Amino acid sequence: ASILMVDDQPLTLATVIAALSLDGYQIFTAKDGIEALEVLEHIHIDLIIADIAMPRMNGYQLFDAVQQDSRWVHLPYIFLTARSLDSDIRYGKELGIDDYLTKPFQLEDLRASISGKLRRYKQNIPPYSASAHNRMRQDEDLVDGQLCIYPNQHRLTIGEVDVALSVKEFSLLLYLARHKGQVIPLVALCQATHGLTTDKVEAGSLLYPIIRSLRSKLAPHTAGSERIQNVRGVGYLWV
Repeated sequence: ASILMVDDQPLTLATVIAALSLDGYQIFTAKDGIEALEVLEHIHIDLIIADIAMPRMNGYQLFDAVQQDSRWVHLPYIFLTARSLDSDIRYGKELGIDDYLTKPFQLEDLRASISGKLRRYKQNIPPYSASAHNRMRQDEDLVDGQLCIYPNQHRLTIGEVDVALSVKEFSLLLYLARHKGQVIPLVALCQATHGLTTDKVEAGSLLYPIIRSLRSKLAPHTAGSERIQNVRGVGYLWV
């Protein structure tokens, strides 16, 4: 399962990432609600954990935005916050939050909450929701002309030729191809390939070597390298 952790405290992020990664979860991060919404637009998420006090968009505002969008309204949402007054906890429950955990917290309490919420979420999610559709798409083979991508096999073929790709090259190609014609922001693309939240400059420096290598591997077999286009200062798209 994929979890979005929204918190502006590096220590909290590091603690949660280290613990939940060992449990087999894929963790994506955001420093505030604005970044979280950008991640949700481009990456499939199964559960959200959010602080309340954050810059630009706080946890309450993020929850409201999630509830207003039919793609995300069914996602389990857990507050993990230093706000421990009874009035804060009551207010969170009145909003309809799935769980409210206070800092400092026990990792076992967080693990138990996540496990229970994900189990209930998978049992109750509407069969025709956008989230269910997105989950099915994660494992679908993708065919684009002579280019065939097989996610379950980590395999790329172009015509009759198998093209060997690294894990990050494959993830980047698959993500771009699934969003053909869409400009994917550097930050969102870095989240998809590296699981990291960075600024545009760092994201660009991490992605450029992968893009360059991927283009060089596609070029001998097809004009596919020209299909990865750079939109200066914004991101990349597959055309």
